[in-house]
This record gives sequence, structure tokens and C-alpha cells, in this order.
Amino acid sequence: MPPSSTPQRSRTAGPRSSAPARTHPALEALAQHYPALFGETPKPLKRGVYEDLLERHGEALTADGIKAALALHTRSTRYLNAVAGGQPRHDLNGTVVEPVAPDQRHHAILEVFRRRQARSPQDLRPQLRQRIVQSFEASGLGQEAYATLVHGRDEAMNQLTREALEQAVQVQARESALLRAFETGGQELDAFAAGYGLAPADARRMLDRARARR
Repeated sequence: MPPSSTPQRSRTAGPRSSAPARTHPALEALAQHYPALFGETPKPLKRGVYEDLLERHGEALTADGIKAALALHTRSTRYLNAVAGGQPRHDLNGTVVEPVAPDQRHHAILEVFRRRQARSPQDLRPQLRQRIVQSFEASGLGQEAYATLVHGRDEAMNQLTREALEQAVQVQARESALLRAFETGGQELDAFAAGYGLAPADARRMLDRARARR
């Protein structure tokens, strides 16, 4: 993506405010019933939550009202940011039920970026690349599998994703090589780190990441 490019705002993007809109009475009601899910710091909702809400509150809230409330809530930047951050999905009791799928997390990351970039004079792509790398590493997928899974219509974002993944794979390769050298070298950590021009704390983090991936 050329430095001069201006990220395009998604045509399907929802409201631009960071907080869920509080103009719909059903959404207000849900925030009162489930503040941990629909409040100021929302959590990703389980799939099928509409049916659960309809079963619990179908007498007090209409089906259309619940649908509208969920649409407003899940399109809010605050909710999308929770998904982008990798939080798991929760049921109405606040219990973790499943992780967010890697492609859903990735597309939430892109949408949050588009909204923030549209309001910021700074280039936020470095932060975007970092979040993509975090999502990629958390997914447990290989580089090509992840790139294929999250491929979208925005070719600029596809290219930026490929660049972020390539960077992540290169870092992983360096850390794996560092771990092999440490395990075969027989040095203490401080001496080993000094030999590579690293602070001991940085070397430890790199070694720990390589061990976790192995």
C-alpha cells in the first residue's frame, strides 16, 4: 500500500462512534440486564445469542427490537475492538463458550483500523500490522493458510496482511534459530545474550516465544 494512499472507509461499516449507540430502547434494556456484555467494556457474544435473548426476553422485547439492538451493538467500534483483541465469545451468563474465529478477528481488526484511520492524521498502519501479527500468531495457522482464510476484497489490505505475515514468519525463524543456538551452546543466558548484542530480558522473551511455538 503506497504511503500516500488513504485507507478507504468500508461501505458496509456501521456507526463510527466507539461506544454502542444508546438510542434504541431494546439495547438500553440489554445493557441493564447484561452490563458485562453490553456495557462500557463489552465482550464478544456467542453465536446464536439472538435465539437465547428471544427465549429469555421475548415477552418484554420484540424479535425485531432484539435484532436491531444486536445490529447496533455488534457494529460498534467498541464491540469490534473486543473481537479484534482476541477475547473469547461469552454466553448470557458471562461464561466463555468458544474463541472468536481467526477470520472474524482479522476482519474486526481491519474495520477498527479503517474507522480510526479516517479520524487520525497519523499513519496507523504500523499498529495495524502489529495487530495482524498478534492475530496470526494466536490462530496457530501457517502463513499461507491464514492469508487464504482472511483474504478479502480490499487488495490494499490483502497486501498489507501478506507483508505483516512475512515479517512475522521472519521474526519466528530468527527466534527459532536463536533457541537452537542457546540450547546447543551451553552458555548462561546473560553471556549468550551479550554475544548477540541483546539485553538478557529481550533474549529471554525471544527464547520463550520460540519454545511456546515448538
